[in-house]
Amino acid sequence: MKLSDFNYELPEELIAQDPLEKRDNSRLMVLHRDTGEIEHKHFYDVIDYFNAGDCLVINNTKVIPARLMGVKEGTGASIEVLLLKRKEEKVWETLVKPGKKARVGARISFGDGLLIGEVIDVVEEGNRLIRFEYQGIFEEILDQLGQMPLPPYITHQLQDKNRYQTVYAKYDGSAAAPTAGLHFTEELLQRIEAKGIRIARVTLHVGLGTFRPVKEENVLDHHMHSEFYMVDEEAAQIINETKAAGGRVISVGTTSTRTIESVAEKNGHVPASSGWTDIFIYPGYEFKTVDCLITNFHLPESTLIMLVSALADRETILHAYETAVQEQYRFFSFGDAMLIV
Repeated sequence: MKLSDFNYELPEELIAQDPLEKRDNSRLMVLHRDTGEIEHKHFYDVIDYFNAGDCLVINNTKVIPARLMGVKEGTGASIEVLLLKRKEEKVWETLVKPGKKARVGARISFGDGLLIGEVIDVVEEGNRLIRFEYQGIFEEILDQLGQMPLPPYITHQLQDKNRYQTVYAKYDGSAAAPTAGLHFTEELLQRIEAKGIRIARVTLHVGLGTFRPVKEENVLDHHMHSEFYMVDEEAAQIINETKAAGGRVISVGTTSTRTIESVAEKNGHVPASSGWTDIFIYPGYEFKTVDCLITNFHLPESTLIMLVSALADRETILHAYETAVQEQYRFFSFGDAMLIV
């Protein structure tokens, strides 16, 4: 399986730079796997494709304002730090730019000394372990100093931090948003539940590993980074009861999908569980639990387009993406959505 098998041409002007004023007003492409039929709808129409007895799996992770701009003590050089993974109470694995200015022992000041970070180790792929010093509560300082870690293809300034956050975000920990969930409103979720669709809330803290470019021409040589997940008893029960009653499990986003498929047993049963997953889903994978998927339009040659190509076959997905380009859909994080049924 070659990396180039997952490429497609995307005009730059179709990369969404800003969220729509109303979350559920985005467009929705409905892709029917069995026939290849494509329908063009709006996201608020998604409820029409759900049946009573189905369940919706959402990822309630919360994005932290993980991008910090600081200066190196002694030289005053500007340094950008992106928090990736908390290792200990005051130690984080980070991505630092420029890395050459952040050797072990380097100290970086943020917010005129409100927060100080010291590089204590260089780990996998050049990431830095940084130990932070501060007075008070780290999360409050981060909220004051940090910026939302928008993907590099978004060049506009985000006016409202909450727009890079789902309305159901609950648990701090992600370095990127589970973007398929950005389309939901509180009202739409209430209508979905009123129709008899249960909602299972799981957690996967999204790391940048999900979005790292695949550099190996042989896709199977790509290494996925691990991310922390939680599936509690209530979510597991909702999913298992749905499957037992013949309902469908509709996953919101690739992160929810990876969470459920990481813990699912061969017979589709989902146990309550927490831990780290580096599951890599690509064509040939047999889904154990997930039946349908709500997702955004993903970058060419990314692990995310490989995942959706595993649920619907690659040719069907690439044809859908070509159609989306022709129909001027908006792509990537703040873009439009696709429902695969």
